[in-house]
Amino acid sequence: MTDSLRSVSPGKILIIKPSALGDVVHSLPFLNALRERFPAAEIHWLVFRSFEPLLRDHPMISRLWVVDKEAWKRISSLRESWKDLRRLLTGLREERFDLVVDLQGLLRSGFLCGATRAPLRLGFLEGREGSPLFYTHRVRGGTDCHAIERYLKVAGSLGAPTDRIDYRLSAASHGSRLLDGLPPVYVVMAPSAGGEAKRWPVENFGRLAAELPWPSLVISGKSDAALVEQVAAASRGRALSLAGRTTLGEMTEVIRRAKAFISNDTGPMHIAAALGVPVFAVFGPTSPLRTGPHGPGHTVITAGLSCSPCFRRKKCSHWVCMERISVRQVLSAIESRMSFARAP
Repeated sequence: MTDSLRSVSPGKILIIKPSALGDVVHSLPFLNALRERFPAAEIHWLVFRSFEPLLRDHPMISRLWVVDKEAWKRISSLRESWKDLRRLLTGLREERFDLVVDLQGLLRSGFLCGATRAPLRLGFLEGREGSPLFYTHRVRGGTDCHAIERYLKVAGSLGAPTDRIDYRLSAASHGSRLLDGLPPVYVVMAPSAGGEAKRWPVENFGRLAAELPWPSLVISGKSDAALVEQVAAASRGRALSLAGRTTLGEMTEVIRRAKAFISNDTGPMHIAAALGVPVFAVFGPTSPLRTGPHGPGHTVITAGLSCSPCFRRKKCSHWVCMERISVRQVLSAIESRMSFARAP
C-alpha cells in the first residue's frame, strides 16, 4: 500500500508529534528528509506548548500548531476546553492538508489526524490505542530499531532520502544573563528521568562530580529540584544546580557549550546527542538500541544484567540494574574517552 506514496506531491503537510522532549528531537531528521523530498511544500507541525521552543522559528516549518497539554486533560469536563478543541479541529480542517503524518501513534494523535480529513493520512501500522484506524496508509516501524530510524522509515515510504541524519537544532540564547555567567569549561549532568526505575542513584551523580576536573552544571525542571540539591550536596562543591532556572532554549544552549553530558535515559540526553556533545548515559530498564544517544561519539554504561532491559517504569523487587553501576565504572568510561587528571 505504501508504494503509491512515493509518487505523491503534497503542497501542504502536517506533522503530528506533540511530545515528548526526546521524541520531538528524534523527529527532526524526519522533518529534514521530508523537506528534501518536498522542497516546495508548506510544512506545519502540531506540538505541545512545553516543547514549542524547540521548533520555534525553525526554517523548515511554516506554521506551528501549539496545544496546551493540560487542556487535553480537561476536554471531558470543561466547556472552555471543548471550545478550544473545536476551534483546533476547525482550523486544521480549513487548512486542507494534502498529507498528514502522525508520528505519535496514540488515540488522540490518530483522532486529530483523521479529523483533518486529509486525503493522505499516514502513521504506524503498530500504532497504539486504535490510532491506525484513522490512517489511509500505514508503515511498519518495528520495535527493533532506534526511534530516529523508525521515523525515517515513514519518510522512506514517501520516497524521501534516509541516509543522512540532520537535526537542524537551534537554541535561543540572546540576552540571557544565566548564559553569560557560565564557566568557560564544564560538564552537564541530568539526574532526572521519566520514571523512577530509570534513575541512577542521585548521590552517585554527586560523587562523580566530585571526581571530575571540571565543574558540573546540573539541570532539571522545578519538580526535580530536590534531586539536584542532593547531587550538589554530595559533590563537595563541584556541582552547581540549575534546576528550574533555565528556559528550554537556555537549557539547549547550556548543553551546546558543555564539554560532556552525563545522564540517565532522559529527554535532554537527546538534545546533547543532536548537538554533537559527547554523551555518557547510564541505562538499566530501557533499551539503548531504541532510545539511546544516537550517533558516533557517545557511551552507554550498563550493568550487563540478563534481565535488562525490562522496560519497567517503576522499581522492581530486585532493582539492581542501576544500583550495580558504580561511580568508578562511569568515571572510567569518561576517562577512557576524555583523558584528564582527576579533581583533587
